[in-house]
Amino acid sequence: MTMGSNVSLTDLSENVGSAIVSLGWSSPTGEGDADVSVLLLDGHGKVRNDADFYFYNNPVAADGSVQLLGKEPTGGGSEDRISFDLTAVPAEVERIVVAASRYEGARFGELDDLQVTLADAGGENLLRFVIEDAGQVSAIIFGELYRRGEEWKFRAVGQGYESGLAGLATDFGVDIEDDEAESGTEGTEEPAAGPADAPPEPTLAAVPAPRPPAEEDAAPKKRTTRPRTAKKKATPPRAPAKSLAENESWRQARLFPVSALKNDRDRETRATSVLLSVMAQVPRFGRRITAPFGAPSGRMETFTEVSLPHGDTPRRPDGVIRVERAGKLWTALVETKTNGNPLKSDQVQAYMDIAARRGYEAVITLSNDVALEGSPLVDVKIDRRRKHQVALWHLSWAEVAHQAQMLIRHEGVGNAARTWLLQDLLHYLQHDNSGCHGFQNMGAAWVPVRNGINDETLCQGDPRALEVVESWERLIRQVCLRLGGELGQKVLPAQRTRRGTDPGARRARLADQLCLDGRLQAELRVEGAPGLLTISADLRTARLRTSVEIPAPEQGYPLTWAKRLVRRLAEAPADLHVETLVEGETGGPRGTLERLRPEPADLLPKDGSTRITGFRLSLFKGMGSGRGSAESGFIRSVDDAVHRFHTSVVAHLDAPAPGRAAAKERAAV
Repeated sequence: MTMGSNVSLTDLSENVGSAIVSLGWSSPTGEGDADVSVLLLDGHGKVRNDADFYFYNNPVAADGSVQLLGKEPTGGGSEDRISFDLTAVPAEVERIVVAASRYEGARFGELDDLQVTLADAGGENLLRFVIEDAGQVSAIIFGELYRRGEEWKFRAVGQGYESGLAGLATDFGVDIEDDEAESGTEGTEEPAAGPADAPPEPTLAAVPAPRPPAEEDAAPKKRTTRPRTAKKKATPPRAPAKSLAENESWRQARLFPVSALKNDRDRETRATSVLLSVMAQVPRFGRRITAPFGAPSGRMETFTEVSLPHGDTPRRPDGVIRVERAGKLWTALVETKTNGNPLKSDQVQAYMDIAARRGYEAVITLSNDVALEGSPLVDVKIDRRRKHQVALWHLSWAEVAHQAQMLIRHEGVGNAARTWLLQDLLHYLQHDNSGCHGFQNMGAAWVPVRNGINDETLCQGDPRALEVVESWERLIRQVCLRLGGELGQKVLPAQRTRRGTDPGARRARLADQLCLDGRLQAELRVEGAPGLLTISADLRTARLRTSVEIPAPEQGYPLTWAKRLVRRLAEAPADLHVETLVEGETGGPRGTLERLRPEPADLLPKDGSTRITGFRLSLFKGMGSGRGSAESGFIRSVDDAVHRFHTSVVAHLDAPAPGRAAAKERAAV
């Protein structure tokens, strides 16, 4: 669509009783972001009351007509999704404005790929509107839904506001309280005025209260809390407060203790109850966990130790999740395992059958293992003759910890009590006795394969090599989760297109390659990094190599490039290997950073006419031999190597220019 154009939704699809509107953008620096907001307007172009203003402090309408679903990562940036139930929109609402805003002096002209898309109830994209050259505005109306008779239409707007979200909301009749404009601070609250002899009542700043109706004979009432547009994000302080304990033997009382856990059954029961209770009490966290499984956004309740009939003996799934939206229920059964205990096919099959008979939507398995594409953890039979089909999903404890970490450290949940709940959940998951540590065993094939490589007796086609490759892929996915949780950025495994798209065939080729050269290798795409982070494990030499390739700048002189690179690596380890990449040759000059610091010119080829294409930075580390996650184990050594390389090397490098980086990534990955 173009700016100012409009279209009827019924002309695009028959399934438009509800719709998903997505606002997307990307940032050249990888750090820029914005927040969406929705306003319901009457025939006069104004909100009926302040409750018609939906944003991060008021994300869900009581009637289910509007639900802000939160941010989802995309290939180039992120997008905010909003669910509209158009059949539930009150009759007096004639227009729905969809906007976004930025804070602390940030402008939309600093973001790229601004666009809005609309999909019908079946998930099919119906329209797209791209905003070109947003300029120096801090709020933009992307588009609006409006009534024409009995149908809904969409108009592409693209109007900017220099006064930000506060100015936009005020124009549509919202009585806002903008902390950022008034005091320049965030997250401060004033108690509502009350009688002098009564203690102040607590106010719910997260949900703006509607204006009271005008009544001539109404008694005077306390001032209502106005919507606060200043961004409020409750996150724990970087430096924790000094403990009041006399010595280290004093242990803090925990909401979720682990001291009483004596066996695996206790661990499974406690872990399931802890997780499900926090999901219900912290809606944003619960939504993060269930959204990938197709759950709607709505009121969530969770249950444990539920008895369900199944043949002669009832079954007791570890947990049940129910979400209500617009009078409809979404239900998932949960089967949990802790420590290294595997999922049992007969158990999962029974829950699949129960869910199908009772009309439930999903079965979710939860364990320390990591599911791989094309390689299910359990084999179940699905009766295709049933009218109602049940989806089987898997979740790793590492992914649960990752989502909690992202909300606690980087995004916030807007409420100190909910932040505390998530912190205690994360403390529980990371405790040695919880059994919820994620993938922690390379499997029984690890030692025989490692010995076979050293003895040169491992042959191509050996199924044990394929087991090791699958375990390696699970480990890499977990490394991405942990690093992404620490950075607050997307970290994803990268797959070269030349290796094919079929996961089974790709793993078979990697297993054959492992038998030939004794190496396991993977590439990680870290948002904002100048290139792919490569991790290589050489089982013959028992060494790990972490590296990144930096493309040469498009302008300037090679000596300037070399000097600038060495300056950027002032805090990097002295044993960092730096190699110059040259065109048409296998490699150029190389050396350790310790040797190159006084003489950066040693990075330049002796033949001044040779074109430099980039630089490769590498760190080497001894590889753990054990198959587990102990301090001397292989899993711990890979985790430590990636963490050390990113914090000491990659974090100090400049992000690439967006155009060039995108072109290089598309060509390679």
